[in-house]
Amino acid sequence: MKMKASEVRKMSAKELESKLVELKKDLFNLRLQHATNQLDNPIRIAQVKRDIARVKTIIRQQELASR
Repeated sequence: MKMKASEVRKMSAKELESKLVELKKDLFNLRLQHATNQLDNPIRIAQVKRDIARVKTIIRQQELASR
């Protein structure tokens, strides 16, 4: 399920960090499944990558705003 930027912006810094860790674990598991030919939906890898980028972008925006 794709995350929306508006949902991500409502999260606190700690929530964003934990979400980032969770997404990276998901990506690792998806890559592992892909390597062992057990992955049902390869598009999911791209979706998780985009979610990671979305979370990192919001974290960076919050860092710049707090300066």
